[in-house]
Amino acid sequence: MDGGGQYNPRTVEEVFRDFKGRRNGLIKALTTDVEEFYQQCDPEKENLCLYGFPSEQWEVNLPAEEVPPELPEPALGINFARDGMQEKDWLSLVAVHSDAWLLAVSFYFGARFGFDKADRKRLFNMINELPTVFEVVTGTAKKQTKEKSSNHSSSKSKSDSKARASESQAKYQKPMPQKEEDEVLDEEEDEDEHGDTLCGACGMNYGTDEFWICCDICEKWFHGKCVKITPARAEHIKQYKCPSCSGKRARP
Repeated sequence: MDGGGQYNPRTVEEVFRDFKGRRNGLIKALTTDVEEFYQQCDPEKENLCLYGFPSEQWEVNLPAEEVPPELPEPALGINFARDGMQEKDWLSLVAVHSDAWLLAVSFYFGARFGFDKADRKRLFNMINELPTVFEVVTGTAKKQTKEKSSNHSSSKSKSDSKARASESQAKYQKPMPQKEEDEVLDEEEDEDEHGDTLCGACGMNYGTDEFWICCDICEKWFHGKCVKITPARAEHIKQYKCPSCSGKRARP
């Protein structure tokens, strides 16, 4: 199922790389690929699991047949709860179980290949530097960042526009050829304020040298490359909806 028998990371760095790949795959399923993920989790089918792979891909499939399995298994039967709760609550529940599975897989490798106390602590600290799948899916990490900044408003403020665009209505940031002293100070303040902003798709941090776009519905920020939006295309978008919000449907 997972290819665990063919790929066995043996060092702390290799296990962490494996963790990041699986994590990114799960985040894709629950954010940018959420519509496809939703459709695959048909409650009429048998017990289904969500798998993330080191290649940053994801898959909804039946659990492994062998007992015990080669690797710890994800939560079983995620499809059964799909139509019994609000979609965002269901996605949050899947995200929580996905976080638990990621840790189980990583520390399975640690136990199997004899990580000592120092190795286990280093692995956990490396993992803990990343926001959880749940935090990315629910936007919790970004909300925590906002609460730490007393000057950051709950809606997209003028500071967002000034820091990330050269025009008042622009939705992306591009570097200015020359900066006055006041502009440099504004940029430094913005880095302090938004340095912990996370991409709603991949969960990585905000960077001033990267193109970002904000969803007008959920107000999450995304790398342009993660949602396949270029600066040129963004200029012609009056109201941007991220893949998750574009696929929202009315729930009973």
